Amino acid sequence: MTANEVFETTFPVRYAETDQMGIAHHASYVVWMEEGRSQYMRAKGIAYEEIEREGRFLAVADLGVRYVAPARYGDAVTVRTWIGELRSRTVTFGYEVLHATSRSLLATGQVKLVWIDRGGRVTKMPDWVRLAIGGG
Repeated sequence: MTANEVFETTFPVRYAETDQMGIAHHASYVVWMEEGRSQYMRAKGIAYEEIEREGRFLAVADLGVRYVAPARYGDAVTVRTWIGELRSRTVTFGYEVLHATSRSLLATGQVKLVWIDRGGRVTKMPDWVRLAIGGG
C-alpha cells in the first residue's frame, strides 16, 4: 500500500450507535472514521501506542463530515480511508463511509491532524512514520 492507496474496513452498526428509530447518530460517523484511520495505520505497520511511547501525539486540528444517507442498526458499513495531504507537521485523512452491501455512499469526511509533543507543542512527524506511510 502506498501513501495514496485506499484502505477499507467494514463493521456492523451497533445498537448503541443509533437513536430510537434505529438510525446511526451523526457522531458515530466520526468514530467510524477514527477506526478507519487506526486500521489504515496498522496496515502500514504503525501502532499509535508506539508513537505515543515516543512522546508524540496526533491532535485533531480540523474535522468535516458531509452526510448523504443514513446508516441503520443491522447495516454493515465500510469506511474507505486514504491520506489526502502529508506535510512535515500535519496529515490529512480523507474518508468515504459506504453501505457495505450496496456500496451506496452514506457520508464523506476529512480530518486534519497535527503532530504534537507531550507538552502540546507542534512537532514534526517521526521519520519512521513518514517512511512507513510512503511519504519519502
